[in-house]
Amino acid sequence: GHVPCGLICHPGKEHVLYPLGCTVVIQDLDSKKQTFLHGHTNNVSCVVVSRNGAYIASGQVTFVGFKADIILWDFQRKELLARLSLHKGKIEGLAFSPNSLYLVSLGGQDDGSVVVWHVGKREAVCGSPASARSAGSATVVVCYSCRDEMFVTAGNGTIRVWELDLANRKIRPTECQTGQLRRVITCVKMADDDNYFYAGTSSGDVLKVNTNTKLMTDYRPQKEKFSSGVTALLLLKTGDLIVGTGGGIVALCKGSNYKVMKKIQVQGAVTSLTCRGQGHQFFVGTNECQIYRINYSAFKEELIAACHNEAVHDIVFPLGTSDLFATCSKNDIRVWHTPENRELLRIVIPNMTCHAIEFTRDGKSIISAWNDGKIRAFMPETGRLMYVINHAHSLEVTAIAATSDCKRIISGGGEGQVRVWEIGERTQKLGEVLKEHISAVSCIKIKKNDRECVTASLDGTCIIWDIVRFIRKQMILANTLFKCVCYHPEEYQIITSGTDRRIGYWEVFDGSAIREVEGSVSGSINGMDITSDGAYFVTGGDDHLVKLWDYNEGAVTHVGVGHSGNITHLKICPGNKYIVSVSADGAILLWKYP
Repeated sequence: GHVPCGLICHPGKEHVLYPLGCTVVIQDLDSKKQTFLHGHTNNVSCVVVSRNGAYIASGQVTFVGFKADIILWDFQRKELLARLSLHKGKIEGLAFSPNSLYLVSLGGQDDGSVVVWHVGKREAVCGSPASARSAGSATVVVCYSCRDEMFVTAGNGTIRVWELDLANRKIRPTECQTGQLRRVITCVKMADDDNYFYAGTSSGDVLKVNTNTKLMTDYRPQKEKFSSGVTALLLLKTGDLIVGTGGGIVALCKGSNYKVMKKIQVQGAVTSLTCRGQGHQFFVGTNECQIYRINYSAFKEELIAACHNEAVHDIVFPLGTSDLFATCSKNDIRVWHTPENRELLRIVIPNMTCHAIEFTRDGKSIISAWNDGKIRAFMPETGRLMYVINHAHSLEVTAIAATSDCKRIISGGGEGQVRVWEIGERTQKLGEVLKEHISAVSCIKIKKNDRECVTASLDGTCIIWDIVRFIRKQMILANTLFKCVCYHPEEYQIITSGTDRRIGYWEVFDGSAIREVEGSVSGSINGMDITSDGAYFVTGGDDHLVKLWDYNEGAVTHVGVGHSGNITHLKICPGNKYIVSVSADGAILLWKYP
């Protein structure tokens, strides 16, 4: 939800599009089916659809000094038509001309140029610096509604109208005068007859500029500005405006005098407003990753999609069911219903980060580890708080697990201690402290008989503990920061992985290494999970790939490409129907197993 104008309703009225990391998602509004456009090598920074709906163009971010690609897609066939690369660093904005003849692209701050591309020939016509040396950088580009060779760029203290001279392959700008006003333009909407356009500003007002005289004719509201700036605009056929603000207000304004007639509040700053059809229905996208549908007549919001807007740290399934799973992130824990892919429950603890969660085996509570050093337990149906263990660890709580009789919780902290808690009907007391690790505990797994557990830590050790006598049984040392550990279901071996990208198989009995396999070519491995029969396991990490391995062969059998952030955790669902992986860009992906 952070990409400005990223949520677009397709002119065919059946689909919406939005960028998610390095992919562009096309979602059918009725059946909720999703298709993915893969091709970008880094995060997508802008996306646009041509007026006839045939083409999609998307631009990306790259590292400074490298070329950032624009990709032209065919909407019907969902395939890549061309890669257009001239800009460096970032594509700030894209716009199709009304008859889809040209595509205009605007480079980011380090690039600062505007380029016109010929869509049919898939080549650049001409380019020019986007704003004068004295003005700030341009961030918005919009084409005219009727004429193909005219477009507008705007940004920090600059509004320019450009005309393309195709014969001489030149584009010529004209500055628009705003008198005494100094504004940062955040969004521009062109009228249907090309006579004027509206520009929303970060100061919270809307400028109206005449395209013939290139003069600002009006700006409103003059007194009561929109709080946190205007971030999105929608121009209706009636001449009225719908304004989205950084404070999460969606307001309907009268075209003649900009008077606010109706307004509603949504969660997060509005980053996209898009019409479905003639404007009887429209969609709102916010930077807290919420998508709302609003009917124009009733002007009431209806939440149709939501997800985490920060990195997701953990994913768990309750015992024996694949219809539910829970994920945790900064501020919240969410429970999802897999058959309908919708959110069932949201547990919010503001400004705290949840590092790990676990369903207890009896399904009566969700236990969670938080960065304020507390362990919190919630009811899974209502999200009501059951109990809090304060000061569970001196630093943050980083890992958590519950025994199968639900009477004990084992937690790991950022300081390296492993603590065993006795959970009674109404009491929670500290049973034992196991001090051995010298750095944060990253993963805890308990044996089925509740007599033994294994803890992995970032200090390069995995320790197998006896949790009846509370002593160390075995210690596994390796030159790595261990991120994850799994018992083989028969519990005579464990597999570990971490930042050295190797998957290690170890004997539980004496802690000896059985073998090591190269788990990834680049980046650490952050998550792994093993099937209930122990034949296969999955891994995911900083190479953004989900890999399915044969346990005995130690070889990859399947690879899933789709994440654009580092994979933080993944699980195979009970019953082996699918794999769910979560990543640092806030995405939750479901994969068919195997």
